[in-house]
Amino acid sequence: MPSVKVREDEAFEKALRRFTKACEKSGLLSEIRKHQHFEKPSERRKRKFNAARRKQRRLRFLENR
Repeated sequence: MPSVKVREDEAFEKALRRFTKACEKSGLLSEIRKHQHFEKPSERRKRKFNAARRKQRRLRFLENR
């Protein structure tokens, strides 16, 4: 869980911005979005298969450059 210590004489908005950035870096928001709705096992397999396919295509593209 990301945490931010508020410095002396620091505005709340600035501390909130730092906290938001820390959450993005840790991947917390994407994890929450992923678990918002139930995903059927077949949908999960399809998503992972497509992600692997994209990754392979990208690697082949970078090799041929």
